[in-house]
Amino acid sequence: MVAGIEKLRGAYMLRIIIAGLLGGVAMYIWSSLAHVVTPLGTVGVQTIPNEQPVLTAMQGALAGKPGLYMFPAASMKGGDAPGPSGLLVYQDKVNAMTPMTLGREAALELAEGVLAAFLLSMTALTGYAARAGFVGLLGVTAALATNPSYWIWYRFPTDYTLAAMVILIVGYAVAGLAIAAVLRPKAA
Repeated sequence: MVAGIEKLRGAYMLRIIIAGLLGGVAMYIWSSLAHVVTPLGTVGVQTIPNEQPVLTAMQGALAGKPGLYMFPAASMKGGDAPGPSGLLVYQDKVNAMTPMTLGREAALELAEGVLAAFLLSMTALTGYAARAGFVGLLGVTAALATNPSYWIWYRFPTDYTLAAMVILIVGYAVAGLAIAAVLRPKAA
């Protein structure tokens, strides 16, 4: 009897993992489409006009020191300073879309899918729409937990912030559809 219960638990855990992986794949496909096919991935992102003098200055000042920079320094201490301010992510070389970058993004979304499936498995939700909606609400939570704070504190552009939130929320909604289709309520 106990062996039978353990076998059922193991089978259900495998179903959770499979559902989560499928949800992660669905999320990765959506995210890829959102960034490559739709304009959502570039909303609010601009290039610097006449960028060569700026690039030359950055290479002189930051070469060999990749990182996240806030300027002017007074803004780090909460003070006001005359002139422009900003947040800069600096890398010594162009951030190309490499297999390593795509693999890291896929791994992230697979982990998110498995975590979402695990959380869903802990609920008593029985209907497909309720289960899919639960995962979708995880996306709303994730989007609200990150993007608005960047908008508030670092003044990320509003359109960029909203587009990033849409990508994340739709990603979880798509994952929820896949996860809810595979992960049915556990038998009592």
